Amino acid sequence: MSFAELALLLVVAAAAGVVAKAIKQPLLIGYLFAGLLLAFFGVVRDFEAIAALGKVGVALLLFLVGLEMNVRELPSLGKVALMTGLGQIIFTSVVGYLIAFALGFGVLPSIYIAVALTFSSTIIIVKLLSEKGDIGSLYGKIAVGFLLVQDFVAILILMFLAGLGGKEANLGQFFLIGVKAIALLASVWFLSKKVLPTLFDKFIASSPEILFVGSIAWALGVAALVGGPLGFSYEIGGFLAGLALSNLPEHLGIASKTRPLRDFFLTIFFLTLGTQLLVKNIGAVIAPAVVFSLFVLIGNPLIVLIIMGLLRYKKRTSFLASVTVAQISEFSFILMAMGLTLGHVSQTEVATVILVGVITMTISTYLILASDKIFLKLKDTLSIFERRLTHEMALLTEKIYNDHIVLIGCDRMGKALISFFKKKGLLYLVVDHNPKVFANLSAERIPVLLGDIDDPEIKDLAKMDKARMVISTISNTSDNLSILEYIRNLTRRPLAITKAFSKAEALKQYEAGAAFVLLPEVIAGEYLRHLFVAHGISEERIRKMGKGHFNRLITSK
Repeated sequence: MSFAELALLLVVAAAAGVVAKAIKQPLLIGYLFAGLLLAFFGVVRDFEAIAALGKVGVALLLFLVGLEMNVRELPSLGKVALMTGLGQIIFTSVVGYLIAFALGFGVLPSIYIAVALTFSSTIIIVKLLSEKGDIGSLYGKIAVGFLLVQDFVAILILMFLAGLGGKEANLGQFFLIGVKAIALLASVWFLSKKVLPTLFDKFIASSPEILFVGSIAWALGVAALVGGPLGFSYEIGGFLAGLALSNLPEHLGIASKTRPLRDFFLTIFFLTLGTQLLVKNIGAVIAPAVVFSLFVLIGNPLIVLIIMGLLRYKKRTSFLASVTVAQISEFSFILMAMGLTLGHVSQTEVATVILVGVITMTISTYLILASDKIFLKLKDTLSIFERRLTHEMALLTEKIYNDHIVLIGCDRMGKALISFFKKKGLLYLVVDHNPKVFANLSAERIPVLLGDIDDPEIKDLAKMDKARMVISTISNTSDNLSILEYIRNLTRRPLAITKAFSKAEALKQYEAGAAFVLLPEVIAGEYLRHLFVAHGISEERIRKMGKGHFNRLITSK
């Protein structure tokens, strides 16, 4: 590939990315269309060179997946993440296979297509939830939880296919792949615990430049080894390389440094996929792609709605989480590309799945961003998915809540307030969206509601109309403004204390009706001035107070 050809690819990709962003679409949609245009006008000639660069991007993508995969998050969501993730995968795979087979696809291509339809895009969903400010919400945590389950399953499937290669599947082959996979994972565990921490600490971590180059060298070196002599694939090698570094203290730094390089090579990968949309018999692609897209856009959310309803989550939480699975994933593209390499699927079947990705990613982006408004229109219909008693009804005991304090968020600030309320014998109720916090407070018999405070039903359950005071320890301005708007419409308005991170946010909340807004940087200065006025600028006194503060921090963990 010439310099001019590579430059033209990137210029067209950048232009398509700008257009995609302008219409609030994921950048990869722009890159796919850029690849289609380049192939249509005959600009792309050296497909092998572009495909090789794309493989580097996929290896680095899975390197970052392994690097950032936090298995410890699963226990905090546990049952709902596991059951929703696995349930959706199984149901989508079975129904997807039946649809594909009914549309005339062969047995093996139908299996590939069915599995490709099960995975949702972690990158797109996390980005959109972050834009909405919902990544820390209850439904956001649940969505991230079952996406993590999906990622695990996708990696296992890719590992199996890579180990199988082009060989015919039999019991002996399955056993050999299992032994090789266990040996690889054991090697990764040994390196991550016994070798790599010392190696990086002594020779690599001290220099940012060496850390970057060393991490890339490790990622691509392991990918080449696993994808070559060990008989798996470059993608699996990249994932295992990231997993081996995930225990390092520097793993977040490595991820942040590696991400721009990954994005560059992934752009090439999506351009390559876009070129594969140009097939001779386009009619054989469009009709099946539309059918599969409708199934993903309607069927996948419906599956999640049913499962979460059975698990006793409220209809709002279930609906908002279900909308996040209304698209397919980058893993779907990687799976089909691997199937094409192995000779299991044809160019037409790959193009069909890519087109499904374009359709579902485009539509689901708007669905996720507008999901709150859509819920308000559908909430009466969605009641069929909600059980009478839900998790979010929570631990309210037999107390009659009147003239009480509603405490929203129970981090360290919230815990300190609970201690004060208990000491003074005040009636209070906690609202928190974190299942782990809910479990801990429930165990202590502290009255608590599990749910998102921007849910009107949660506000109603908290009896804000009868409260004397509402204290929000969260610093999300949109949530706090939602609380203040709700209070403003009440006949009896409780005193509202909120929290902000900037002067502009604090002013907005005051204008919306907050009685007092906690601004940490201002309060810290006022508190320090208070200490100086009360105790003077005595070095010995300040050190003594610092030790006392240190001890309180240790014991409050």
